[in-house]
Amino acid sequence: MNWLEPISNIAASPLHSWTGLIVVAMIAVACVRAGHWVGARIMRRVTRPYPILAVVTGAIEWPSLYALAMLAIELVLHEAPDELALIRVARDVGGLTLIGMLTLLAVRSVAGVGNAIVAANPLDTADNLHARRIHTQTRVLARSVMTLIVMLGIASMLMMFPNVRQVGTSLLASAGVAGLVAGIAARPVLGNMIAGLQIALSQPIRLDDVVVIQGEWGRIEEITGTYVAVRLWDQRRLIVPLQWLIENPFTNWTRSSSQIIGTVFLFVDYKMPLPPLREELSRIVSNAPEWDGRVQVLQVTDATDRAMQLRVLVSSSDSGLNWDLRCRVREGLIAFIQRYYPECLPKMRADLSTERERALQAEPQPMHEATPPEASKTAAHTEADPVAMRRDD
Repeated sequence: MNWLEPISNIAASPLHSWTGLIVVAMIAVACVRAGHWVGARIMRRVTRPYPILAVVTGAIEWPSLYALAMLAIELVLHEAPDELALIRVARDVGGLTLIGMLTLLAVRSVAGVGNAIVAANPLDTADNLHARRIHTQTRVLARSVMTLIVMLGIASMLMMFPNVRQVGTSLLASAGVAGLVAGIAARPVLGNMIAGLQIALSQPIRLDDVVVIQGEWGRIEEITGTYVAVRLWDQRRLIVPLQWLIENPFTNWTRSSSQIIGTVFLFVDYKMPLPPLREELSRIVSNAPEWDGRVQVLQVTDATDRAMQLRVLVSSSDSGLNWDLRCRVREGLIAFIQRYYPECLPKMRADLSTERERALQAEPQPMHEATPPEASKTAAHTEADPVAMRRDD
């Protein structure tokens, strides 16, 4: 029967035609899918007691399936005869796809390991210094490794083309000029990458650190391969290049510890007694949940021509709590002064007299002639006794 002849030819030599090649490739992919399904179930069961391995397994489950399926297709294509039409193009496309899938698998593996380490060190703890250190190192190093993997994957794809290989050979032959040009062109990228590695190793900043950069107060929200995102107090985002952080000074409030001491300034009149204020400060911080019990001090730090400057120091376990505590102390002390010592609020003293009046007040008063005691007594008696005045008349 003539209609069975093509099927017989495919069965006899399945890889000598595109129909047989596609059928064999589909069978290979189905076998890979079945084997992957069994292997994935076994891995999920084995890694269930180990959260880190479970996260990594979940991250690479689908990329590994795509990579294995593409590897099976590539093996089938390489077994096909070279005389088959378009087989070389199919092999090149399959090779590029396989490299892409392997690159994706490697990137997802690194990301899975990084996410597992981050998940094992949560930041929502009282003193999260160690966790912030782990988060910073893990994320920066993971991004650097993933960048290198992607660059190697792209380079591997390009090297599959003969023309690109010839260009690479030419560049190696003129390595001096080419290296100089490439170095100048890649300076920003390489500079940020090196700065990222410096930040990961020396750690001048960490995730969730409280920093002051160019007068802006905020928290380190994200560290990428090229910049740092700082979440400011008003929900804005300050984007700072990594290289700028390495080359310029800035303030880090939580470099070695999240504990912090905050300052409150008040101005009061010179009549204000300090012991009642110190007692009120002690009462306020004792009832404040933001206070960690370490520091509470009230001191006179300056004296101007109008008022005294009082400085209050209070401590908290982190900067957010300290901000709330400072506001609480400031409001409480102002209310205390308004209620019990309103006359001790800062006053503006002004001299409204004229220049002539001030000059007259500054002049010494003239001395009057002394009146003899007898004459003064007689005059006073005469002035007070009208009868005596009539007798004299």
